[in-house]
This record gives sequence, structure tokens and C-alpha cells, in this order.
Amino acid sequence: MSDASIMSPDEARQRVCDRVDELAEVLVAASHSIHANPEQNFEEHHAHEVLTGILEEQGLEVERGACDLPTAFRSDAGYEGPTVAVLCEYDALPVIGHACGHNIIATAGLGAGLAAASVATEMGGRVRILGTPAEEGGGGKVIMANRGAFDGVEAAMMVHPADADLENITSLAIQQCQVTYTGRAAHAAAAPEKGLNALDAMVLGYVNVAALRQHIAPAERIHGIFREAGDKANIVPRHTAATWFVRSPTSAGVKSLKERLTGCLEAGAAAAGCNLEVVWDEMGYAEVVDNRALLNRYMAHSEALGRPVGPTMVKQVVGSTDMGNISYLMPGIHPMIKTAPEGTAIHTEDFARYAVSEEADRSVVHGAKVMAMTVVDCWTDPSVLAAAHEEFARF
Repeated sequence: MSDASIMSPDEARQRVCDRVDELAEVLVAASHSIHANPEQNFEEHHAHEVLTGILEEQGLEVERGACDLPTAFRSDAGYEGPTVAVLCEYDALPVIGHACGHNIIATAGLGAGLAAASVATEMGGRVRILGTPAEEGGGGKVIMANRGAFDGVEAAMMVHPADADLENITSLAIQQCQVTYTGRAAHAAAAPEKGLNALDAMVLGYVNVAALRQHIAPAERIHGIFREAGDKANIVPRHTAATWFVRSPTSAGVKSLKERLTGCLEAGAAAAGCNLEVVWDEMGYAEVVDNRALLNRYMAHSEALGRPVGPTMVKQVVGSTDMGNISYLMPGIHPMIKTAPEGTAIHTEDFARYAVSEEADRSVVHGAKVMAMTVVDCWTDPSVLAAAHEEFARF
């Protein structure tokens, strides 16, 4: 290839934007299809088929069921140079479907990956498009990382819908546990004194946690639900079960909250004379550490396309994500992209409706363009990844 035929970075960025425009109808149709067929953790077979089908139609090889996860996928483009990963999420929530807008994450990531792939060889870079299932508690990214999906990747990125364009999510590290209480059944009218009430134990533990909430940091969270509360009102409950989440801005904070929550639950069990079992989920999520070197490029490109990205000190969207775990492995970003009217919270029925609005469709296209341009920067400007890795090494 002669020097005259080499594409400049500016030309490459324009090329990826043009490619996203060419794919816009396909991307929006895929977003709507995924939204209309919500699937929960590790059950995202329709979304997996839609996304991998488009990748193949566009000429990329795809590994379906990557990492021994039936609904994960991987597709690589380019032959040399730095590898940048673009991530797709596509799982939904129970009852309220795509109230977190993962249909937008999936298709913006797909568009960014396809656009970057169209210039990868010419620009001397590699892009890895990863379909990461089960973000809503299943830890798909963590499993995939443990099984090698991110090996050789120098940076990773995704966008998440919200009610504003923001630098990042105000992320909290999170871990959940399954709690069971075991007492002794008895007839609640004829011989209540012979019973040990597992529901009392669970309720007392809940009350203890309610009191504890006054004495935790403002950014920390403890919340739980009762999953089993007994079988019949005239039988002293022998067995009950609950699920608890603890969240903190740091993983160290989560560790401390786990101990305090366990103490509250143990006290309830002791008061009711019941046995307690607390099983912590190994798939805890770390807080997201956004890489400023990468984020600055994303923000500059977004503003150049007419959408400035605001600071989270002005407005916050609080949540937890397995992208936090990836940000501990490599430089990564998780900016928020406006999809719904201001004040519309994620994980609500209103947000689910807005996730297929015209604004959401525009966000799919915009997010794809901005991420693709940021990938081009990683390939064509050595200072970007150098600064990103220097920053990553400091935290």
C-alpha cells in the first residue's frame, strides 16, 4: 500500500460515522426486536441470534456460545495492532423487561464494532465485539473474563442509557447473599409454644437492618426481600428465606457492610431461637473505575457531534454493573447516554417505554459513532493508550 492510499485518522473517523449511518436502520430494528422479546440472565437466545446474525450478514466471523456460555458471543476484526473491546449487553429484568435499556447497549455496541471493523485493517488495529449476557446479577462479563474473553485486550468500552448524557455511572460495588432460617413447626393455635418461628427470625433481622441504615454512609445501600415466609397461617413457619444486597462506593466498603448485615441477621435468628445460613454470591461486582484518558476522547467526539456530556457531580445515575470488574482488569469507560426525558429513572416501567422511543433510536446511532471514533483514536494516536495505561497503573 502506498503512503498516498493510507487513510488519515480524520478520514477514518468520518468513515466509521458513515458506516454507522449505513447500518442505522439495521441497528434500530435490532434494538426494537430485542426490546420486544425481553430475556433474563443467560436466557437471551433471541438477542444472541439477532446480534450474531447481523455480524455474520456483515461479513464477520462470530463465535456463538463463547466461553461455554450459550448466549455469549465474540467476533474479532483486524490483524495487527492494539485490540479494543466493545461490549454488548442484552439481558432484561423480570416483569418490567428492558427497563434498563440493554437493547440500546447491545445495538450501540454492535454498530460501533461493525464500524470500527470496516477500517481496522487499514488503520492497523483490532476490535473485539463481545456479547456479554446476564449483567443483571449473573456476572456474564466476570465469567467471560475468567475464561479468557478479554485476553490481549488493551481497553474496553460500552455506553449505558439514562435520562442524560453523563460521563459515567455513579457506580457502587455490590454483593448479594441468600439467607435461610430454620426453626421448628407447630400448630399456631394448639401448641405455639412448641414452635420456633423462622418468620419471626427473619422479621427481627429485617428490623435490625432497618435500624442499621441510619448508621451507614450516605452512598451505601442495604436492601432485601423475603422470598419464602411460611406455608400457612396456622403453622408456625419452620423455614423462611430472603435475599439481601449490600452496596458501597468501594469493594472495601462492601466487605465491611457484609459483616454488619450478617450481625443483624444473626441477632434476629438468636432472638427467635432459629438457625441461620448466609451464603454470599461469589459473583460480586466491583465499582467502575472510569479511565479519564479514554473518557476525554469519548466526550470530545460526542460534543463534536452535538451532544455534550455532563459531569456526574451535577446529576447522578446510581447503580452497579459487572463492567466494574472489567475496569479493574484494563482501562475502561461506561458513559451514560440520554435515552429518556430528564427525571426518568432506570429500572422503571417508564424507562422501558422510552427505550424504544425516537430518542432511544438516535442514541443507538450516536453511541455507536462516538465509540467507534474513540476506538480509532486508540489505534491511530499512541498517546491515548499510553495515557490510559499509565492512569490505570496508578489506581
